[in-house]
Amino acid sequence: MISRDGVVEILKQCYDPELPIDLWNLGLIYNIDIQKSYDEKQSDINITMSLTTPGCGMGQHMADDIKNKLESLDEVYQASVQVTFDPPWTPDMMTEEAKGKLGFNPQPPPMAQDEPAGWK
Repeated sequence: MISRDGVVEILKQCYDPELPIDLWNLGLIYNIDIQKSYDEKQSDINITMSLTTPGCGMGQHMADDIKNKLESLDEVYQASVQVTFDPPWTPDMMTEEAKGKLGFNPQPPPMAQDEPAGWK
């Protein structure tokens, strides 16, 4: 059987084609359900994910990428991926790593220095 951490490692190899961030760090993965397959040596995996926008045309591509990568592993029998928009994805769902890469955590501006004499 595959572990949850093993599934997460695969999800970190799946990217949104429009952003340089993996689906896990983007916060697009809402649920990972791992069950024993019929032979108990393999796992059946159900993933629930969202997209950054409901109009994203790459949703099926990303779902297929996850499914194909998981099913290529010996310990996975089958994988399914469902896309949902409940709850809608928001940028706060991203990890700090993703926020940093996309500039959501800008550095605070330097402290204002005293104005030179004569400036008013």
